[in-house]
Amino acid sequence: MASTLDRILLWAFARIVSHGNLTVVTPAGTRLAFGDGSGEAVTVRLTDRAGVIALLTDPDMRLGELYMDERFLVEQGSIYDFVHLILREGQNQTHPLPARLIDRTRAALRRFRLRNLPSRSKRNVAHHYDLDGRLYNLFLDADRQYSCAYFEYPGQSLEGAQAAKKQHIIAKLRIRPQHKVLDIGSGWGGLACSIAEAGASEVRGVTLSEEQLAFARARPKGAAEGRVHFELIDYRSVQGHFDRIVSVGMFEHVGLAHYETYFRTAARLLADDGVMLLHTIGCSAEPGFTTPWLDKYIFPGGYIPSLSEILPAIERAGLIVTDVEVLRLHYAETLRAWRERFLARWSEAEALYDARFCRMWEYYLAAAEVAFRCEDLVVFQIQLAKSNQALPMTRDYIAAAHPPAAGNFTNVDTQLDSAA
Repeated sequence: MASTLDRILLWAFARIVSHGNLTVVTPAGTRLAFGDGSGEAVTVRLTDRAGVIALLTDPDMRLGELYMDERFLVEQGSIYDFVHLILREGQNQTHPLPARLIDRTRAALRRFRLRNLPSRSKRNVAHHYDLDGRLYNLFLDADRQYSCAYFEYPGQSLEGAQAAKKQHIIAKLRIRPQHKVLDIGSGWGGLACSIAEAGASEVRGVTLSEEQLAFARARPKGAAEGRVHFELIDYRSVQGHFDRIVSVGMFEHVGLAHYETYFRTAARLLADDGVMLLHTIGCSAEPGFTTPWLDKYIFPGGYIPSLSEILPAIERAGLIVTDVEVLRLHYAETLRAWRERFLARWSEAEALYDARFCRMWEYYLAAAEVAFRCEDLVVFQIQLAKSNQALPMTRDYIAAAHPPAAGNFTNVDTQLDSAA
């Protein structure tokens, strides 16, 4: 006879899973089957009653923790397969009342929780980016591009797509030899070096990560030698004027309460005829909140904004939006490549940290990939200026500077989506 907890589990998953092939093994050993039997089988096991209650009450926080602690076991398939099945099926379903109440509270508090003053910003950055650099070597490309790649055609390598991302950004910046460029959140320095190689006279990269700074300063500069340098400084403290400003993968860490400060700082630093390119993860739906598990374990202080939250701050800073491009599915493909590389070198990651850390990292990469495939996460590239005369009237200059790579461009996004 099924226990009350088993019956609640049966009710909860039956509301979500109508397609697919999912089996949930309860702490009592009961096997609950869901879906229509289509697709690859996925079997998971919950090991204890407290874990079941935690999962049902607050799945956004507890699923990752239960997986890390081996209280949620995947016996057939992978954690990616499970999360993909659940989010794919649950897109149009409402959460149970307790979960909805928790969600509403988190959404209401998002502005107050995301006050990233300089000291807190540095701690948040260190939590993720000052990990052992050897970890990032396990799954990133050789240039250590840790942001969404730009896949020009299906099957393009991660290395090729990351190089294409840099060239796409450089084309939008319309770099000229006399330009002085600021890279806000310069990471391991790859983009700044590429901008200098593209002809900029001077590139200044700023970061709050000591590990990234050391790597960027030590890396071979090639043709960029002498024209690119890196500093450990908060963007709010930067002084000077720049012909071009670029920021890739940093805006997610600014914090909702500081958007006006961010864009007013950019406006102060940008020359009157200057151009800025902001590349950030964004939400194509209405504003929400940061997944609490991600905030606690991976990106403390991070937040994924909607355009409706970004644009008012840009307008109040006196900047002009000259172009907005939405990259769909590109980050899903990027994360797929990272996840596959990480799993292939699991033992090396475990030697650096431990098995629990590896499960945490696997869950992070898997859940993020699924969110970009099945939910409302995208990447915004927002081009900004102070003057309507700063750029040509058409976008032809972008394609001229970054011509399409060889490949099949027919229904590229459809092909990428079906490959999932």
